[in-house]
Amino acid sequence: MSVHGARREGREAGLVERIRVRFEGDGAGTGELAWGQQQVWQAMKELGSSMAMGGVVPVLDGRTERDFAEELRFFMSRYGGMRALLRFGPAGSGEVTQEVFGSGEATLEVHDAAPSEDPAAVAADLLAAWRARLFDYANEWPIRMAVVRAAGAVTHVVVLVCHIATDGAGLATMIRELGERDPATGRPAAPHAGMQPLDLAATQASRAAQRQSDNALRYWEGQLRTMPPRRFTSHASRGEPRFRRVVWQSRALHLAADRVAAALGTDPGSVLLAAFAVAFGRVTGGSPFVTQVIVGNRFRPGLADLVSPLAQNGLVVIDVAGATAAEAVERARQASMSASKYAYYAPGPRAALIERVSRERGEPIALGVLWNDRRGNVPRAAAPDELPEASRVIDEQVLPFFNEELMLNVDDVPDTTQITTEIDTWSLPIEDLHALLGEMETFTVAAAREVAGTAATAPAG
Repeated sequence: MSVHGARREGREAGLVERIRVRFEGDGAGTGELAWGQQQVWQAMKELGSSMAMGGVVPVLDGRTERDFAEELRFFMSRYGGMRALLRFGPAGSGEVTQEVFGSGEATLEVHDAAPSEDPAAVAADLLAAWRARLFDYANEWPIRMAVVRAAGAVTHVVVLVCHIATDGAGLATMIRELGERDPATGRPAAPHAGMQPLDLAATQASRAAQRQSDNALRYWEGQLRTMPPRRFTSHASRGEPRFRRVVWQSRALHLAADRVAAALGTDPGSVLLAAFAVAFGRVTGGSPFVTQVIVGNRFRPGLADLVSPLAQNGLVVIDVAGATAAEAVERARQASMSASKYAYYAPGPRAALIERVSRERGEPIALGVLWNDRRGNVPRAAAPDELPEASRVIDEQVLPFFNEELMLNVDDVPDTTQITTEIDTWSLPIEDLHALLGEMETFTVAAAREVAGTAATAPAG
């Protein structure tokens, strides 16, 4: 590897140095986008966003800019998605492929904070500027990396990765394997076990994968033909900002979901999904409950450590009207399993299926309600005898755009349930969203009290 110091240039305060990092890796070539990449690319186009992941991390161990240049080289050399660029067909064709390079140069930026600047603020401002700027998909590697120095010492590292290159679980693999390197030589602990993106795309073109996709689409078609076509009764302006984000926390929901899961021998995720289904019915009157769920797909053979977007949408349909809490949770568990089983498919044929069934039914089938449980596997909390009642909104803001109707994301936050909700208020008024979140807590806390030592018997609807 070669690391070369490049030119220094001014910014509004301080100086920027660009260190060129040469890399080499396996798997060069061109090919189709994998299924997960296709879904991400469609969402990126709709949102006008690179949907990038990353953040700022303080550096407290004395690592230098050269150490971080080595880390960037590790990422570029090991993971084909980090050295892939998109290639576009003729205008209007919609054709998108990818080219993975076997060698090249990446850039590590070094930002020197001026004596009057807070280096943490410099790092935060850089991350914000990066998030606001789309990646140049055809010409820019899908990873941006920089360090901030103060008085010559590195204080922070900033990393941002375009979603077309990986998802959150793939990013976790990158971080874990970085930490597993030999501390003396920096060499990987073992060859990368996961497939590279071009290998995955080729596998998905196989007959076996096509059979899996066909089976998934048969499940989708059966649900699409029988479920109610709309999730909400109206779609119109209510004189308020249309697109909103609400971040809400409930310690009571967290503890109660764990208690219900333990009593029923299931997982807290099924309890929360049941709570969403019941609350949605209570607030909107809609039945059965229909939502798309984000399925990570890493439980499938050979995909656990793959650094590429793998998540695809599954389809959940649950009838909880008149069900007991225990029945609602069990139905949510079964529906979630079916959704996961049939969430691995070619996105193009699925889109064509939805369009065809909508046309045959005589109206569009709305699938704009989504559920995304993005927590890792964490042990259940030890719930106290008395559950706390307080829940709170910790952030609420207007969004410039949202491409769905309602999306609930369960965040990976310790010791509480945090739900980040994005909403189109033309479909659901903001006060109804607050009511829905409250009803999720109400249902789950009541269920926890009822199942303490016995099966739940109270009606859910």
